[in-house]
Amino acid sequence: MKIFSAEQIRGWDRFTIVQEPVSSIQLMERASEALAGWISENCKNHKKIALFCGNGNNGGDGLAAARILYMKGFDVDVFVKNVKGKFSDDASVNLKRLRDFSGISVKDFKEADQYNFDSKTIILDALFGTGLSRPLEGISKETVEFLNEKSCIKMSVDVPSGLPADHLFEEGAVIFKADYTLSFQCWKKSFLHPETGRYAGKVIILDIDLHPEYSHTEAAVDFVIDEKLADSIFKPRQEFSHKGTYGKVTIAGGSYGKIGAVVLATKAALKTGAGLTFTLAPECGYAILQTSCPEAMFIKSGTRYIENIEAEEGMVYGIGPGLGSDSQTEKGLLHFLKNYKEPLILDADALNIISKNPEYLRQVPGKSIITPHPREFERLFGSTENSFERLRLAIEKAAEFNIYIVLKDHHTQIVTPEGETYYNITGNAGLAKGGSGDILTGVLTSLLAQGYSAKNACILGVWLHGKAADVAAEKYSKESMLPTDVINTFGSVFEELNRRNGVKL
Repeated sequence: MKIFSAEQIRGWDRFTIVQEPVSSIQLMERASEALAGWISENCKNHKKIALFCGNGNNGGDGLAAARILYMKGFDVDVFVKNVKGKFSDDASVNLKRLRDFSGISVKDFKEADQYNFDSKTIILDALFGTGLSRPLEGISKETVEFLNEKSCIKMSVDVPSGLPADHLFEEGAVIFKADYTLSFQCWKKSFLHPETGRYAGKVIILDIDLHPEYSHTEAAVDFVIDEKLADSIFKPRQEFSHKGTYGKVTIAGGSYGKIGAVVLATKAALKTGAGLTFTLAPECGYAILQTSCPEAMFIKSGTRYIENIEAEEGMVYGIGPGLGSDSQTEKGLLHFLKNYKEPLILDADALNIISKNPEYLRQVPGKSIITPHPREFERLFGSTENSFERLRLAIEKAAEFNIYIVLKDHHTQIVTPEGETYYNITGNAGLAKGGSGDILTGVLTSLLAQGYSAKNACILGVWLHGKAADVAAEKYSKESMLPTDVINTFGSVFEELNRRNGVKL
């Protein structure tokens, strides 16, 4: 799914109005019906709605939704900035329609402090949409501050008021803090960054049938990895195939006390379909690896730390989990990178070694994949003020070094050398445990070995990793799930992928 800017989204509305054709008020009605329908279906225990509307088209969506929700049996009270103030043309039409319903009261914002916000009340924010160009001020700011203090369930229409769609406002800006954001047609970039996404809560994308041709033809550089994209990349396993069909993987890592990391990466590579899997690790990991991963073959390098990595033709390497930073390990890794020319995956301690000298990055083969968390990224490329700046820097560095950067975060971002960014929306806070990144290394190495391009390996691999974590969280809870639980749920995710692709199981 493409992510469009606020201006592109307004263009999509205009394109739909011209091409269908449909009037702007009819399009607003369509959006409001989707909004009210979702609330009616999912909020059966809450029959009281306090709806705060602005004077623009976001407020118009709210005013139309108020009428529809009232007809669905909700008790609806509407608050506006000024009952006698100037509204947009479409909002004015819906305000007039609303006044035909005697059961709906329309009040000023200033009257909100007299309202009984009880436990059954839903606060619905329709103050401002994607067109907001400056921080909230005046009565709008005061109203949002007032509402943020309430303990009711809070929902926003399209975008939480005060939140830009595409960027950050300055520090201290007041933003409505929603539990749910019911957004129209596509994700907004600000939902996907930690500094801004925390205001959106759970994001629900409502399809309001904007004209599909616009989405197909309008250019974008930002995308969300959804099921449709994952399905288009996934290659079902062929019946007439053998272990050589699905590539050879070497997971290189482990050191004394950190053998568990390379165990997790190896298991993940095995579980996600690699044909032949090898683990290159120091001798101290031999018994552990042969016992825990009998399907993988062991290659010894060193006693307590890896001392060298020998390149083998046709092998795909994933290097870093538990590797350590011993001087001999560092020497061996750098020697390997000087002589190996095919794409590979670098993570964890491999990245920490490379970060010691800016020139080391130039030895990484083109089209390789690196998977830094924020601190590792900072060591490699320097500090940034926020995740938006970090992403901009990642786009520069991916192009400069011709590599794919997997920026691990709540919504992990895949940055391509061509300047595209893919945001992952699977996964959950249960992955905030040591070992989760080691699993991802194994998955990416496995997919690359199976013939997926580096770009598609990143997109499908990150999606798979997060989706398996969602299955594990549902079964074990985010608190109790372990990285090994994620590995053990890959089978369920592949079953789902195969089923959607029409493969008989």
